[in-house]
Amino acid sequence: MGEGPETVSPDAAPDRPNILLIVVDDMGFSDLGSFGGEIATPNLDRLALEGIRFTNFHAASTCSPSRSMLLTGVDSHLAGLGNMLEELAPNQTGQPGYEGFLNERVVSLPTLLQDAGYRTYMTGKWHLGSGVGKGAAYRGFERSFVLDTGGASHFGDMRPAYAPSPDVKANYSQDGVKLDALPGDFDYSTEYYVDQMIRYLSDDSEPEQPFFGYLSFTAPHWPLQAPDDAIARQAGRYDSGYDAIADARLERLKEMGIVPADARRSARSPKERPWDELTTAQQKTEMRAMEIYAAMINEVDRHTGRLIDYLEESGKLDNTVIIFLSDNGPEGHDLDETWSMDLFPDIRKTIDSTHDFSYEAMGRPGSYVLYGPNWANAGSPAFRLHKAFPTEGGTRVAAFVRLPSLVGEPELVDEFVFIKDITPTILEIADVRHPGNEYQGRPIEPMTGQSFLPILRGESSAARDRVTGMELFGKRVIRRGEWKLVHMPAPYGNDDWQLFNIDEDPGESNDVSLDHPETVAALKAMWEEYSKANNVIIPDWVSGY
Repeated sequence: MGEGPETVSPDAAPDRPNILLIVVDDMGFSDLGSFGGEIATPNLDRLALEGIRFTNFHAASTCSPSRSMLLTGVDSHLAGLGNMLEELAPNQTGQPGYEGFLNERVVSLPTLLQDAGYRTYMTGKWHLGSGVGKGAAYRGFERSFVLDTGGASHFGDMRPAYAPSPDVKANYSQDGVKLDALPGDFDYSTEYYVDQMIRYLSDDSEPEQPFFGYLSFTAPHWPLQAPDDAIARQAGRYDSGYDAIADARLERLKEMGIVPADARRSARSPKERPWDELTTAQQKTEMRAMEIYAAMINEVDRHTGRLIDYLEESGKLDNTVIIFLSDNGPEGHDLDETWSMDLFPDIRKTIDSTHDFSYEAMGRPGSYVLYGPNWANAGSPAFRLHKAFPTEGGTRVAAFVRLPSLVGEPELVDEFVFIKDITPTILEIADVRHPGNEYQGRPIEPMTGQSFLPILRGESSAARDRVTGMELFGKRVIRRGEWKLVHMPAPYGNDDWQLFNIDEDPGESNDVSLDHPETVAALKAMWEEYSKANNVIIPDWVSGY
């Protein structure tokens, strides 16, 4: 193929829409009000209710593999994130597709948009490699302020979410230059990422060109932290406990038509406990953890509202496609599961020695809070399990698209959509052609994602019959239509393939593999084809995450 994408002439620039891609980190399916939640999210709800809400949108089960597909349209096992860098197994290390960063065998979405005349800006979490040639500044973003790694304190203290030594600072960079200190006005991550995006848009010297903005919040990724006033606004809201919240959310999801009317709350994971079995002290801690989490979602909404206000006041909103999604399901692990002393002793010692775990400190600078499996279940009450699992709770995420000139009447869409469909959709919206197998003289992987622009336009789609595979940490899935074949270790699975009819059983509670052996055989064959085509290497070591 050619050297790059087909571009559009500068004279056509005003007709091309701006594109704002908003990604949140580890959000529950039902956290937004427009998806059944009780958290105040009026700004995001306004956008969602003016556009298309997807009820069957799927990501990978963790962040960096999801983001590699999000920005390339290529499977993560080919794009460099066949496994998370932090979790690479010995037999994966050094293998193609397992570099731990976005490799050179893919071309990124911002690169193609920049080639086509778009101004490209990013603020927030990158997690696709750091340093020369790997960071956001080298993969198509002309301006960027990013956290290169997976997580960090949300305040300005530069504490990493995980590091082998107390001397290590969180890995931030600006326009490709690593920062030794954060700017003096970096008070809270969510606020600053929006401030910086507005600055980039305001300082633009060529406003007649369309822009691509990638606003990649680190919220609500752990450690759960929020400003004191934001937490105070949630006081008492979660005193009823996670079981009551899960039940209430499920009823609202049914009333809104987002899940079937006969949907049931998913089964508890082996790590969950009924609310009424907790001690008073345990309930108190759980309440505060969810108050902090809700504050983080509320802050995402509040500051996104400032960006929307800016776009509206500057006359850009009506010509801006807004795409919103979470990178995976809610985080349901606890500290011991995430950073085991046996497996990650240096990281765990650093976390334990540099953070305040007292109740009084929860949510404040220097604290380290996760909200665990019970609240994760409440976050996605109709779906089983959470982040790091290929079940619906780990991969089905809240997502919406808003642009009146492209979309007809606002509606719910239950077509299956996958995260690697984002890049081909945006390219089609921007009228930019992907170069196929070669870019600037180097071979690249062609996109395997599919544009869902026809779905946005209300046209028919073949999405239901598509075959989609995923694998991470050895947990694997292959799906087609209503059938989903899942392979997970005990106690979450049976170390063998299990079959679920997702249309009838979105909670994946009833393994029907013995009733449909021919379907199991057909899907197994599809898995082998997917695995071979995408260079899937089942890890010979897993941390248990």
